Amino acid sequence: MLQGPYGSLDRDKPLIRLPFTFFAVVTVCLPLLGLITCITVSLLYHYNEATYTHCQVHNYLPSISAAISLTPERYIWRFCIGLHSAPRFLVAAAYFSFYRGRFGRQLIDQLLSIFTLLCALSENAGLLLLTYVCSTETYSLHKNGFIMFIGSSLLHMMCTCRLWQVITKYTVSAEEMTSYRYKVRLFLFNIGLCLLAGYFFRRHNKYCEPGIYTLFALFEYLVVLSNMAFHMTAFWDFGSKDVMVATPPEGKRI
Repeated sequence: MLQGPYGSLDRDKPLIRLPFTFFAVVTVCLPLLGLITCITVSLLYHYNEATYTHCQVHNYLPSISAAISLTPERYIWRFCIGLHSAPRFLVAAAYFSFYRGRFGRQLIDQLLSIFTLLCALSENAGLLLLTYVCSTETYSLHKNGFIMFIGSSLLHMMCTCRLWQVITKYTVSAEEMTSYRYKVRLFLFNIGLCLLAGYFFRRHNKYCEPGIYTLFALFEYLVVLSNMAFHMTAFWDFGSKDVMVATPPEGKRI
C-alpha cells in the first residue's frame, strides 16, 4: 500500500513550537535594543543635530523623536519596530482570548476586554505611525502618532489593571498575583513619568532654560521603558503556554 511522504504522526506534529516566555522576551527586547542603539549612535555621531531645539540652549540628551529621525538611526528603529509589531498584535489577540475564557458570563467585563483589545491595537498602530513618519518629515502626523500611542497605552494599562483586579479575586495562582501587582505598580509609575515628561516639555517651550529638555528626554525614556516592562508581565500571564504553528485536526479545518 502506497503512503504519502508524511505519516499521520509527522503531519500532526507542530511545525514551530516556542515557549511563550522566550517569545515575550524577544518581543520586548527588539524595541529595547533599538532604542538603546539609536540613542547611543545619536550621541556618538549626531550629537549637535540630535540635541538641537528651537530654543538653541544647551541640552545633553536627544528626545526619542530626534534620535529616531536621523540616519542610520531611523532605519535601525524601523527594523526593530517592524519585527516587534506583528508579535504585539498576536499577544493582544491572546489576551482577548484569555479574557473571554475568564469572563464568559460577565457582560461588563466582556465589554471592557473588547475595549482593552482596541486600546492595544491602537497603541501598536500609534507606535507604527510615529516610527515610520519621522518628526523631520511630517511633524503633525508624527505628533498625532505619539499622542495616539501614549493615550492608548495609558488606557490599555488602566483597563488591564481593572480586569486583573477581578481575576485576582478568584485565583490562588502566585504568578497571577505577582503579575497583577507589577501591572498596578508599573501603571502608576508610568502615569507619574508622563506627567513629569509633560511638565518639562512645557517648561522648555515656555522658558527655554538650559538642560530642561534633557530632563524631558530622560523621563520620556523612562515612560517607554516602563511601558515595555508592563508588557513584559505577559511572562507571568502565559508562562506555561507555548506559541505554536501546527496542522489543525481534520474535523476543525475550515
